[in-house]
Amino acid sequence: MKNLSNENVLHITYDGVEYLQFKKLLEYSDIITHAYSLGVNTNFRTARVDKKEIPQKEYEKAINSYRNLCSSIGINYLNVVKTNQEHTDNIKIVDEKLKKDDMDVNLEQYNNTDGLITNKKDLILSTTNADCILMMFFDPETRTIANVHSGWKGTLQRIALKTVNKMIEQFKCNPKDIICCICPSIRKCHFEVDYDVKEMFENEFKDLGRENLDRIIEKQKLKEKWNIDTVLINEIILEKIGLKKTNIIDSGICSVCNSDLIHSYRVEKQGYGLATAVIALK
Repeated sequence: MKNLSNENVLHITYDGVEYLQFKKLLEYSDIITHAYSLGVNTNFRTARVDKKEIPQKEYEKAINSYRNLCSSIGINYLNVVKTNQEHTDNIKIVDEKLKKDDMDVNLEQYNNTDGLITNKKDLILSTTNADCILMMFFDPETRTIANVHSGWKGTLQRIALKTVNKMIEQFKCNPKDIICCICPSIRKCHFEVDYDVKEMFENEFKDLGRENLDRIIEKQKLKEKWNIDTVLINEIILEKIGLKKTNIIDSGICSVCNSDLIHSYRVEKQGYGLATAVIALK
C-alpha cells in the first residue's frame, strides 16, 4: 500500500480512514489536533458548485467524510467551521459555530472567504482543495490557529502574508513563534501556465528579486509554457515577514503526482472531488 510519509509528515490509517499529520504539529498534541485527508473515495464538498446546490447524496457523502476524519483524530465534526472559498484574500475571525446540526450554516457568514483564524477551543477550522495550497498556521505562545486556502490567485494576492498580519494585529502573535504547515498541492512539476499568468507572477513578485524569480518561474524548452513554484513563493514571503525557516513546514507532496490518493482538479477535471485540512484547539 502506498505510503506518503516523509521527514515532515506521517501517513496514518486509522479504522479505514487515511490522513496526513505534520510531525511538527504533533509536538503540540496536548494543545491542538489536525489532519489532511487522503483518499479519492472521500469528498468534502458541501458548498455550492457554480452557484448551484449540490445533490443531497453528495452532501451526505461529504458529511460522512467529515464525520469519519474528525472521529479518527478525536474531535466532533459538528464543530467544523468552513467557508465558501472564492479565491479571495478575505480572512475572517471565527468566534463561534452558529448552529450545531448544519455544517453549511457558516457559508453565509463566511461567504467569499478563504482564510479563517481563531483562538477559541473546539472550533474546527476547515479548508478544502483539489490542487490549491492549504496552509495551517499555529502560534503556540498565543494559542492561535489559522487555516488558509491559497490557489494561484490567492498566492498572487499574498493571502498567507495577510493572514500572518491579521494574527499579529488581532491576536498579538509574534511571527517568529508562528508555525506554518503546507499541505499537498500541485507543484512546480505540474503547474504549467501561459505567458499572461507568468507575467502576472513576475510583476507581482518582482520585489523578491531576480534570483528568486528564476527559482520560482521556469521556461519550458519545447513550447511557450512556464512552470511556477507557488509553494516556494509562499515560503519566501512568509520568511520575509518574520517566520523562522524551520517553522515553515512543507509536506513536499504533489497532488497531481499522487492523484491516486489526493484529489486533483487537473487530473479529475469537471467531476473533481475535494480534500480537506482541519485544525482545532483542544
